[in-house]
Amino acid sequence: MASKELLIFEKGNGKSHKNFIPKMEIEGIDIDEIIPPIYQRAQLSIPDTPEIEIVRHYINLSQKNYGVDNGIYPLGSCTMKYNPKINEITARLSGFSQIHPLQEENQGAMEVIYETSKMLGEITGMEGFTLQPAAGAHGELTGLLIMKKYFKSRNVKKSKIIVPDSAHGTNPASAKMAGFSIIELQSDKNGEVPLDQLEYAMKEKDVAGIMLTNPNTLGVFDRQIKEITRIVHENGGLCYYDGANLNPMLGICRPKDMGFDIVHLNLHKTFSTPHGGGGPGSGPVGVVNDLIPFLPKPCIIKTSEGIICKSNNEKSIGRIKAFWGNFGVIIRAYTYILALGSEGLEQVGQISVLNANYLRVLLQKKYDLPYNRICQHEFVLSDKGLPNEVVTEDIAKRILDYGIYAPTIYFPLIVNGAIMIEPTETESKNSLDNFVEVMYKIYEEAHGDPELVKKAPNNTSIGRLDAVLAARKPILHD
Repeated sequence: MASKELLIFEKGNGKSHKNFIPKMEIEGIDIDEIIPPIYQRAQLSIPDTPEIEIVRHYINLSQKNYGVDNGIYPLGSCTMKYNPKINEITARLSGFSQIHPLQEENQGAMEVIYETSKMLGEITGMEGFTLQPAAGAHGELTGLLIMKKYFKSRNVKKSKIIVPDSAHGTNPASAKMAGFSIIELQSDKNGEVPLDQLEYAMKEKDVAGIMLTNPNTLGVFDRQIKEITRIVHENGGLCYYDGANLNPMLGICRPKDMGFDIVHLNLHKTFSTPHGGGGPGSGPVGVVNDLIPFLPKPCIIKTSEGIICKSNNEKSIGRIKAFWGNFGVIIRAYTYILALGSEGLEQVGQISVLNANYLRVLLQKKYDLPYNRICQHEFVLSDKGLPNEVVTEDIAKRILDYGIYAPTIYFPLIVNGAIMIEPTETESKNSLDNFVEVMYKIYEEAHGDPELVKKAPNNTSIGRLDAVLAARKPILHD
């Protein structure tokens, strides 16, 4: 190796500062042939900055971010809950983090996948599972492809799916991706599926079944769920359970016992793995016994010789993800389930319901509650009755000024000016009381100083953005 000194001038402090940066030249390789001289820089402006200033700069930037480690994350319908650090430690063990799916089969990793599948089966009641899907919507698509292949194997043509208006937004999108058309059912006054409309829709011979979230996005548990699944089954359909809202059901009620045939779970929600910045995720799919042959291949089975892969199944919908899915997320969920055990998981469900109803009762004293009934893990307020033309977006932006992340807003669409709140089981009473106090203050500000609320956020790094302008005329460069 040889080196050549480059003279570089730093102009930041008004003085010429000589820096010697070695230019590496590899023997036998002409750098000029790889990078033409016209694209090579002979001089660079490198600031002469003390380490402490660099450290402080990045620490200050990190403190401008908000995460569940900072405070409450009342982000409804997403279960943004605390991720225990033991999950991270486990996922980083070299035996898990340093393996590759193309190496010789790793019995330890295969056993984790197998055991996780079995535990998820016990939690949901489903007899078979695949851990391949990369996220919730991917799990939905997988479940619908299984449904489609099932009917095709029976030479039955089914082209429609029933989706209530209280479903997650990805449900109709996933159904469309799978080649189904959508029949939307409007919720009744209690936020539940109207049985008469369901029976009428199921009379159409080409309806494959129903996609249902229970509890739904209103935080409402459909008390007629057994009747709903009975109607679908008696008319030759299958019932799909969107498990994004499984958190309050843990250890209390299983989808199989409600009458569902297919379920997807969000490991990155219910089972505590990190969920931010668009990922990572994992959306395992479970099915009843009759649908096991249609699960993605390869599958993992346990024999007297150990855990092996099996892929020679003609009924399978095929592979839907490279290798075995997001293994690191699976490890975290595996750790979480083992750490809590059955009693701990049941407490998760109970406390998430308790926390949500505690907030519901206190906040409905100031804010409109369209569906005034006991909720599960979340509930939905509206901006109805707020004074001085203050709306939901104003409330959400003002919450940021108090150092709290804003809830989901304007969803579900069946509630005008929706404010969806989900505290999860990980928040203490002090944390919940602080959130209520902030919401009360904002309510009073809406009456006494509405402009303060309408112009919020007022003390964050970036003020309120013009969302419409940003969407229509985005600035994609400096």
